[in-house]
Amino acid sequence: MIRAGGLRSALDRRFALVERGTTVRTEVLAGVTTFLTMAYIVLVNPAILGQAGMPPAAVAAATCFAAAFASILMGFAANTPLALAPGMGLNAYFSFTVVQQMGVPWPVALGCVFLSGVAFLLLTLAGIRQLIVTTIPLHLFAAVAGGIGLFLGFIGLRNAGIVVSNPATSVGLGDLRTPAVGLALFGLLLIAILSVWKIRGAMLIGILATAALGWATGMVEMKVEPYSLTALTGTAFQLDLAGVFGIGGKHGLGLFEILFVFLFVDLFDNLGTLVAVSKRAGLIGPDGHIPRLKPILLTDATATMVGAVAGTSTVTSYVESAAGVQAGGRTGLTAIVTGLLFLATMLVAPYAQLIPIAATAPALILVGGLMMTPLAEVEWDDPEIAIPAFLTVALIPLTFSIANGLAFGLIAHAVLKVMRGRIRRADWLLLLLTALFIVRFAYMAAG
Repeated sequence: MIRAGGLRSALDRRFALVERGTTVRTEVLAGVTTFLTMAYIVLVNPAILGQAGMPPAAVAAATCFAAAFASILMGFAANTPLALAPGMGLNAYFSFTVVQQMGVPWPVALGCVFLSGVAFLLLTLAGIRQLIVTTIPLHLFAAVAGGIGLFLGFIGLRNAGIVVSNPATSVGLGDLRTPAVGLALFGLLLIAILSVWKIRGAMLIGILATAALGWATGMVEMKVEPYSLTALTGTAFQLDLAGVFGIGGKHGLGLFEILFVFLFVDLFDNLGTLVAVSKRAGLIGPDGHIPRLKPILLTDATATMVGAVAGTSTVTSYVESAAGVQAGGRTGLTAIVTGLLFLATMLVAPYAQLIPIAATAPALILVGGLMMTPLAEVEWDDPEIAIPAFLTVALIPLTFSIANGLAFGLIAHAVLKVMRGRIRRADWLLLLLTALFIVRFAYMAAG
């Protein structure tokens, strides 16, 4: 039998608790805090991917499994308080752009996610990932985050019925008198108030309270189905790798665009979150070096592949990890506790399908708003920076495509740099990426 003192000593040696000025109790509380701030993904992800035709119960179980696996692996392999789960933004791209707009079957889309993880892994092992990071300007990364925020907000407003299609103006205000819109507005107000009061788990509490109101008032039909852990089989191992290359299908080269977007967006999502959380935790050295960077990146790539096999969109680091760091988390033990809580959540994950879309829409709206923060880093008074950033921010939601926003922003950045005479031999990768985007538009026009 292991004594409590012996366990604390073993954990200290494994995770360097004393060295980083923390304790087991603090790490556990930090892990719970991180879980509460990001647990909304268990409810929101099935709502988004369910619109791609995927079984919501299976997606909920896959979401819990992927988040548990990734966070626990991050804790053990990299000893950093960084939790992971299927990423917001990339799940919307998966569902609304890849499946609904491009007509790609969801098993093929999962195959794209898996292969993007393989590419991520190879790029990390070869050191190319770090090279790409130094090539893309920081203001475009901030613009992508802001554009994805607007994208999510727009989707949430549409799902809530607050914004609807209008033949005269493209979009317009929906009928605010309908019960579904009223329920969504209640959820939006509740989550906003809880967030202002800094209540931990505001998103999750708001979603569950809104759903409960819908059930209690009869606005939402509640169908309880028998629970079974076998729900995961609805998406697990369903990915279609052959379809990615057009074998026996009609998608062909268009899927390479999808691979690029999954890879590119995950690249910057992960690194941006990593830098933000590491700074908050005081883990970045004076020279700007992030310790254990390679195992962190390898974990991210592995998590994406495992998530695709389980049946969910790209797994990435969560900026909500900063909440756990704020609560005192400094080691991988925080991430492991978060992962264990996600694992426990698998026991009730299939019931996430009972949550109405009117309850999850407010979370999308507010998560979109919170993702606008990086736009403050853009120097809007400098046209060379502001124009590419604006094109990126605007075109992601207006074209319903992250790829289009990235493309216009990067092309504008490269062209303006050339026109100013600031292009250098070291910018070869920037020019290569720009050329790839131009070829992509030419391919789309020819199609």
